[in-house]
Amino acid sequence: MATRTRDFYEIQERQRRKSLLLFAAVLGFHFVALGLVGLAFLATFGLVAGTGLLASPGFWPRFVLFDLVVAAVVALLHFQDARTNGPRFILKRLQAATPDAADRYHVMFLNTLDEIRIAAGLPRVNAYVLPSFAVNSIAVIEEDGTPAVAVTEGLLAEGTRDELQAVAAHELAHIARGDAFYLTLVCSLANLFEKFKDALGSAAEDDGACGDARRGGGFPPVLFYAAVALSALVMRLLSMLVSRERELLADAAAVELCRAPEALARIIYKAHIKNSFVGDFTLSYAPLFIVRPDARDTPDNIWGRIFSSHPPLMKRIGALAAMVRKKPEAVFDAVWDEERAREAARGVLVSFEESRKEQLALFPGPEEVAPQAAAGDEARIWMLGAAGDKAWEGPFTIAELLCRPRFSAIMRVRNTQEGVEARAREFPQVRLALHNLARKKPLAPGRQNLCPRCRIPLAEVFYEGVGVRVCGRCRGRLVDAGSVDRIVARRELAFSDPLREKARRFRETAVRNPLKRQKIESALAADVPCPACGYRMAARPYNYQYFVPVDKCLSCSKIWFDADELEILQVLIEDRTSK
Repeated sequence: MATRTRDFYEIQERQRRKSLLLFAAVLGFHFVALGLVGLAFLATFGLVAGTGLLASPGFWPRFVLFDLVVAAVVALLHFQDARTNGPRFILKRLQAATPDAADRYHVMFLNTLDEIRIAAGLPRVNAYVLPSFAVNSIAVIEEDGTPAVAVTEGLLAEGTRDELQAVAAHELAHIARGDAFYLTLVCSLANLFEKFKDALGSAAEDDGACGDARRGGGFPPVLFYAAVALSALVMRLLSMLVSRERELLADAAAVELCRAPEALARIIYKAHIKNSFVGDFTLSYAPLFIVRPDARDTPDNIWGRIFSSHPPLMKRIGALAAMVRKKPEAVFDAVWDEERAREAARGVLVSFEESRKEQLALFPGPEEVAPQAAAGDEARIWMLGAAGDKAWEGPFTIAELLCRPRFSAIMRVRNTQEGVEARAREFPQVRLALHNLARKKPLAPGRQNLCPRCRIPLAEVFYEGVGVRVCGRCRGRLVDAGSVDRIVARRELAFSDPLREKARRFRETAVRNPLKRQKIESALAADVPCPACGYRMAARPYNYQYFVPVDKCLSCSKIWFDADELEILQVLIEDRTSK
């Protein structure tokens, strides 16, 4: 007779009952660890050797009872903390964020996840995106019992829609089978043991540096460290053994949901060859991922397989390829064929100089005059008191005044238009500007949504699936700081040879000389107002890995890329990751 399919709530209840076995294992770990620590404590005060305490008839029953009670209390606290705080800590450590409804890649992920959720019969699933170029995904059960699926930006950029459906089906299969609850709990427990072990290791190093370990008392700390290290090792092995076979079963269940075994095999292969560490990663989280994050560095030998949390790559892909009567080599060829077709289909971006030449060829005429300041720009009427009694700096606009490095509300300020000198906080204009700045409102409404170079309105467009604002004259772009990594991870557009040559020259002059000033003094001193809030933007490198000079708004977290700066950044990162 056919068995009735259990719904999600019945699966949750079954997993709660099975978690009692895990609690018993945790209790056993703590019983052994605390027992060793208790004996080490007694040995520290000389209560074991030469006293006959161990041979006394009532010692061992009382010691075992006391150890069991303390272990039960500690295990209960540990278990409850792992259930309530573990998932939240894992998502926070991986910098998981909710999908952006204005990003079409994120919208596709939300739609795909909802489709597979309905097919799996799950009532609700939370979606998260991990800011990583790696191709990977995880499934966890949050503290309120709601399942959650998180994918990396790299997976959204590299995966096709059918591959994304296969990933969603795999993760939801873990949830529907009850694996996600158990693995989340095991990884949370193992993570706490890892933190204990790391803390003890750091303390032992500090003691060794000070010479304390040589002045006696070294035996009990060694026992304590050994107990925690053994517990961490056992928990990690438990999570690996639990995860390994369940990955194969989740692959099979995913095929039932998405009906695309070849798509799942392709994305698993992509995750293997394009993988890297995901955020602030620890090996305790490895069983949660669809592919082990350090899979490329794991040797394919007997030791690597014993200590791996996932089955071998060829075993997984072979099983999936056999469902469509293909060999694994056919899956590999399909991935590289797709890669070549995708590369050929990329649009080509040209440099700003190339686009100007094309415009002049189509519409010959006199050169444009230099852009003038937009009407309504605020006058520079504010002076800031310097170190001396009669020394003044300025004049500044309100935005420039608030951006001075040492500005504060109690400094002396003079309004040259009104001829008034007082503390900054006594001027209503300054107080209003500080109020707007604290709430990330525009300091100068007349400058809102204007190009900081040309002072013309910016147009809203999509670039690599991300909404940006672009200037039609100078081709500068205003991008949210959190969206730059999405643009870099995606490869919808290619770059012309002159643009790549421009990036190569920049690498020679800038990347090899990161301390060399990238902006001339006039550009650094110029007023570059943020089009979003009006706050003066600061000239900074994009990050300390890629010294592309950009203008950053420290108030609303926007980045202004002048012409070709965003493209140069993409070329530098693509060239580096392809090596």
